[in-house]
Amino acid sequence: MPHLFEPAASGRSKCRGCRQPLAKGELRFGESLPNPFGEGEVMHWFHPRCAAYKRPEPVLEALQIASDVADGEALEGIARASIERSRLQRIDGAERAPTGQAKCRQCHDPIEKGTWRVRLVFHDEGTLSPGGFIHLACGQAYFETVDIAAPLLHFSTTLAEHERETLRMELERG
Repeated sequence: MPHLFEPAASGRSKCRGCRQPLAKGELRFGESLPNPFGEGEVMHWFHPRCAAYKRPEPVLEALQIASDVADGEALEGIARASIERSRLQRIDGAERAPTGQAKCRQCHDPIEKGTWRVRLVFHDEGTLSPGGFIHLACGQAYFETVDIAAPLLHFSTTLAEHERETLRMELERG
């Protein structure tokens, strides 16, 4: 079964990228993978934009087949940027560090309590597994680009609007 775009049949599934529900009738992306527990294949569902950030190769494959996808050009642009800078696929949002125990994967210094940090995930055998954190200030060196605002804000779904604005200002300051 190929990767595909289709309307969600029910409102029961959640996006593998942002862990938010996929509403009934909403366009979703399905990544077809071998079933790790038996024969056949299993479908992992994503919001199209989440999939473009996290699983760009399958999205580009599906876009070649499906020509009528809404925002297809935007999804293709996101996917190509994620392929070009592969570490962008690891962004899982931003948060304030609740403790000072975590260390930055880039500079290896502790991430101070209350400072912004970027959550990282790694794709492994069909699942996105937690992969540590980096300082927000280490983002340019780690991701090899300054343009991390869009995916970072996209996956920071739990932040209140005033926190999102603060994060935007921190990103602009660099």
